[in-house]
Amino acid sequence: MLIQVLGTGCAKCGKLAVQAEEAAKNSGIDYTLEKVTDINKIMTFGVMVTPALVIDGKVRCSGNVPSVEQIEKMLKGEL
Repeated sequence: MLIQVLGTGCAKCGKLAVQAEEAAKNSGIDYTLEKVTDINKIMTFGVMVTPALVIDGKVRCSGNVPSVEQIEKMLKGEL
């Protein structure tokens, strides 16, 4: 599973990356975490507000930092 955190490097982007990694580890999935900081690449996802979380190419949230539990549900496809 490819998990991407989109953002320019702000504190919220860093927090989202940490929480996404924790959620992935808790879920026991095989994953790759990628931080996307290039604004042109971020724009290709159609994201207007960062941070954003992308799971396997699909934007799951933007503009906020969901809890570890919420991210776990996103990874399992429940949200």
